[in-house]
Amino acid sequence: MKRLVGAMVIALAGMAAEAGPWQDTLAAARGQTVYFNAWGGDERTNGFISWVDEQVSAAYGVHVRQVRLADTAEVVTRVLAEKAAGRTEGGSVDLIWINGPNFQSMKVQGLLFGPFVADLPNARYLDLAPGAAAAADFTIPTDGYESPWRLARFVLTYDSARVGDPPGSVAALADWAAAHPGRFTHPAASNFIGATFLKQALVELAPDPSVLRHEATDASFADETRPLWAWYDRLRPNLWRQGRDFPENESVQQQMLNDGEVDFTMAFDPAAAAAAVEKGLLPDTVRSYGLARGSIGNMSFVAIPFNAAHKEGAMVVANFLLDPATQAHAQDIRVLGSYSVLDRARLDADQKAAFDALPRSAALPGPDDLGPVIAEPHPSWMVRLAAEWARRYTR
Repeated sequence: MKRLVGAMVIALAGMAAEAGPWQDTLAAARGQTVYFNAWGGDERTNGFISWVDEQVSAAYGVHVRQVRLADTAEVVTRVLAEKAAGRTEGGSVDLIWINGPNFQSMKVQGLLFGPFVADLPNARYLDLAPGAAAAADFTIPTDGYESPWRLARFVLTYDSARVGDPPGSVAALADWAAAHPGRFTHPAASNFIGATFLKQALVELAPDPSVLRHEATDASFADETRPLWAWYDRLRPNLWRQGRDFPENESVQQQMLNDGEVDFTMAFDPAAAAAAVEKGLLPDTVRSYGLARGSIGNMSFVAIPFNAAHKEGAMVVANFLLDPATQAHAQDIRVLGSYSVLDRARLDADQKAAFDALPRSAALPGPDDLGPVIAEPHPSWMVRLAAEWARRYTR
C-alpha cells in the first residue's frame, strides 16, 4: 500500500510539469483550500476524502476540507440562496458530490461552473461518448459540468448461512418474503437506498420501461407504477414488523443483518459487504448480487458551483479522483471498495496490473453476479416514487 501511494505522488508530481492551461490551473490552485461538500454518512468515504487531502496537499499544495452533508439538497439550497443574494464570486462551496435530481436542478438553474471536464488531463481515461455512463447522470447529459469518481450498482446482500437460494427477481422476492415473513425489509423511501430499491422494482415491473427515460407525467406515472404498487401491497405484510417500521438507512439495516434480525440488506455499492466483512462488521458468509435481469447502476460525480471561491483547486481534486492510481486505491476493499469509473481499454499495462493485484473477497460480486447494468430512470421518477410511497404507506 505504501508503495502504491508513493508511486502515486511521484506520478502526480510528473503531471504537475505538464505545460499549457493545466499548468496555469495548478499554479492558481496552490495554497487553496477546497470545501468539498459530500454526504457524511459513510466513514469509509470520509476516510478516503481525508486521504485525498493528504495526497493533493503533498503533490499540489491544495487542501481538501470535507463539509459533511446529511442531504445533498442542502447544497443546492445554499448555492441558490447565494445566487439570489448576488454572491457571484467567493461562494462557500467549491466541490459537491452530486447525482441525478440535484445535478439536474443545479444545471437548469445555472448554478454550475463549466464545462470543465475536458480540461482535466485524466479525462483521457474516460469514455465520454454520447450516451456513455460517464457522460450522463440519471439520463441527463452531463455536458462536461460534472466529473465521475466512483461507480455504483444496486445489490442485495444476504447471509448464505441462512439463505440458500436468494430470489433472482423482484417477483421472486415477494414469494420469498411470503415464505419467510419478517426476514426482509428496506430503508424508508425518504432514504436514497430505500428509493433506489423501489426504482429497481419499478424498472423490472413497468409495462414499458422505455417510458422511464423521460420525465414522468401524471398519466405515465400512474400507468407505469400500477404493477409496482400491486407488488408492494403483496410484499409489505411480510416485511419486518409487517412493514409498519423501516430502518433509517443502509447502515442500520446492515447492523440488523449482522445481528440476525433480518436476512438481507442492500446497497448501491457492490463492495459494501466485502468492506464490512474486512472490518468485522458482517460475517464472512454474506454474499452480494444483482437481480437476474440486471441492476440499476450509475456513476457518482463531482461538480463545481458557478461561484466557487476555489475553482482551480476543485479542478485539481476532480482530476486527482480520476487518476488510475487513485481509482485503484479507492477500489481496494480495505480502503473504499468502490469500483472504477475508468475505461479499462484506455489504461496501460502497469495501470491494469494495479487493479488486478487488488485483494479479493468471497463477498465481492464479480461481473456475472451483478448482471447487466440498468440505466437510472429520469430524476422525476425517484421524486414521485418517494412521495407516493410515503402517501400510501406511512402514518
